[in-house]
Amino acid sequence: MRNIVAIVGRPNVGKSTFFNRLTGERKAIVHDSSGVTRDRHYGECEWSGRSFTVVDTGGYVPNSSDVFEQAIVNQVNIAIDESDILLFMVDVTNEITDLDMAFANVLRKSGKPVIVVANKTDNQMLIPQASIFYRFGFEELFTVSSLSGSGTGELLDKVVSLMTPAADEQQTETDIPRVAILGRPNVGKSSLTNTLLGNERNIVTDVAGTTRDSIHSHYNAFGKEMILIDTAGIRRKKKVSEDIEFYSVMRSLRAMEEADVCVIMIDATIGMDAQDVNLFYLAHRRGKGIVLLVNKWDLVEKDTHTAKEYTAVIHSKVQPFVDFPILFISALNKQRIYDTVEKIQQTFENRKKQISTSKLNEFVQEMIERNPPPSKKGKYVKIKYATQLNNVNYPCFVFFCNLPQYLTDAYKRYVDNQLRSKFDFKGVPIKVFYRKK
Repeated sequence: MRNIVAIVGRPNVGKSTFFNRLTGERKAIVHDSSGVTRDRHYGECEWSGRSFTVVDTGGYVPNSSDVFEQAIVNQVNIAIDESDILLFMVDVTNEITDLDMAFANVLRKSGKPVIVVANKTDNQMLIPQASIFYRFGFEELFTVSSLSGSGTGELLDKVVSLMTPAADEQQTETDIPRVAILGRPNVGKSSLTNTLLGNERNIVTDVAGTTRDSIHSHYNAFGKEMILIDTAGIRRKKKVSEDIEFYSVMRSLRAMEEADVCVIMIDATIGMDAQDVNLFYLAHRRGKGIVLLVNKWDLVEKDTHTAKEYTAVIHSKVQPFVDFPILFISALNKQRIYDTVEKIQQTFENRKKQISTSKLNEFVQEMIERNPPPSKKGKYVKIKYATQLNNVNYPCFVFFCNLPQYLTDAYKRYVDNQLRSKFDFKGVPIKVFYRKK
């Protein structure tokens, strides 16, 4: 099991900035406001030939009446329990608070190695001020600057020295599907992730916009393995008023870019609106596999025809691409949740499917015999040869013919539909190029 290092502390001491520095990416949102980070956020760090997992956590505020701060405390406690080493981050420009002392006692009871990290030591004059933090009673104290990176090397040397020597490195995840869960705020994305994982991995409340970062989780159950990326809800641009929400939306769109399959969730009680359609088309243009989930299906009054009618409405809004799985689920009641995993896996397999050139050309000949390309301006198009492109993330084909410019749009749609029917590309956009031979 890979070593896990958690960065913990009270709000606004620079935990997310330091997390971004250790992982080498701007994965966690950083803002001057306190309480920006809510869920546990995982990343990878490598130092002196050792790789380990870093966990960013929200600011620890116990006994709070705020619903988010209560949930954050639970997330921090989970991070403490699952970690091997704890980095207790404090702000060198502030005095020790009662909250710091109370949290130090929580860390001491964990029995884990604790390193006090005095952050915001941006110049040499501030280093002597850090000695006050020895009052916590921990032996190890390091001064760092998350912004400039000073002191980080010495701290990481100590972290690596405390690691379990026998800890095995995780295997690479090159063949594991990456699944982005996308949708508007409050449609149940985090509830779905928690239900699949079987624990409260992400904070769930009735407040829209609870999730801010894109949270990566490793799912491995029932013979299926994938990386689930829970994203912040995406609203129309004109409704995005806060800087934090803007950054959240950007993280969600970046999660779409790195995903193999996009799970687009809609609220069954609201239906598929223009923003959902925009998300669908964006994923389609990017060549992503698509699975559409209609969540909160348990709240809809229905009869034997409701699902069929609902499906027809969805298809009418996203034409011409309608060959994708649609599942009617309830994340809260676990209704058809594991069918979702099956459809995601099938869509991932369809997206990376490779058709041999011989089989493809046999299909082309059969297709042409059934329905040859129509003449245009007295010209007859002859499709001579076809092949699938390699090193492309989704199915792309090249059809060589004598007069590609005379192929009608209707016949191109016919070719697309025949390819789908023959080789099963359900849930996956395909692209066919026509070149002169």
